[in-house]
Amino acid sequence: MHVHVRVHQQRKWKDDMRLALGIRRALAMAVASVLAVPAIAQNWPVRPVRIIMPYSPGGGGDTVARMLAQKLSEQTGGSFVVENRPGAAGVLGAELVARAAPDGHTLLASATEFAINPSVRPKLPYDPFKDFIPISQLASVQFILASHPSVPVTNVKALIALAKTRPGQLTYGSSGTGGGPHLAGALFQSMAGIRWVHVPFKGAGPATLGVMSGEIDFAFAATIGLLAHVRSGKLRAVAVTGMKRFTELPEVPTVDESGVPGYSATGWYGFYAPAGTAPELVRRLYTEAKRALGDPDVKEKLAKTGNEYVMSSPDEFVSFLHAEIAKWAKVVREANIRMD
Repeated sequence: MHVHVRVHQQRKWKDDMRLALGIRRALAMAVASVLAVPAIAQNWPVRPVRIIMPYSPGGGGDTVARMLAQKLSEQTGGSFVVENRPGAAGVLGAELVARAAPDGHTLLASATEFAINPSVRPKLPYDPFKDFIPISQLASVQFILASHPSVPVTNVKALIALAKTRPGQLTYGSSGTGGGPHLAGALFQSMAGIRWVHVPFKGAGPATLGVMSGEIDFAFAATIGLLAHVRSGKLRAVAVTGMKRFTELPEVPTVDESGVPGYSATGWYGFYAPAGTAPELVRRLYTEAKRALGDPDVKEKLAKTGNEYVMSSPDEFVSFLHAEIAKWAKVVREANIRMD
């Protein structure tokens, strides 16, 4: 009987020891993981960082991403490379980042289409919130509503009057179906009470050539793409699409002040990390990006290319994204825009 009790006590002691050892190991691992996260953020980057730009080289978003990459390289001593992965209005590049390791070495710099695609593409291969962590809105950019000089329109009121006398006959071009410039035209149609025809091109460059050649009557495109052509007289700037005038073309009014009160259709560029990225690393990414684009020389370059420095906090950017997705979903429904 005594032997049996002793054996039972020994077994219980061994079980207690194993439990205590297990708890100790679990605590040690927990402490190590907590300490490791700040270390990851502090030591980042440990290898070249890819900033995926889901559009072709040379556009407004590409320009902003390259400014950001250059300054981040200087600040951190690491290597930041902009990798262009165009296709499907930014979807292909975004999907690549959504599937990447959440270690801060594959990031996304995308444009307004990030908030438009959930409405126009029912089979989107990622969720904008579940598969990404929004870091910051980097910058915003206005569009210019431009016409071929032969079109008898010099202002928004004249455009609306002409469109109402020729319903469904005037054409406007954009960089492609479902993009920011396309929806800027759809929003104008809705708010101005007109009907005109959208002509999609394969990029902003071809759309600009289309309006310059007279193939189409009007075009919406980012300020950086149209500024030189407006200044040279090859295109006429009818209006800009933001709520305030573009500093490089101060004589050109906004659509809002020209007869369509409340109209605003600005493009913007955002910075994202894959879901699962540690909060401390997200904060480091935001801090470094804000410092990079906040450099006075960079801010001046942004302004000259028609971009306005924003750098919202991650929380502010999440709220902005929700508002943008809701705004463009309404425009998409009213214009019946759909991509299969």
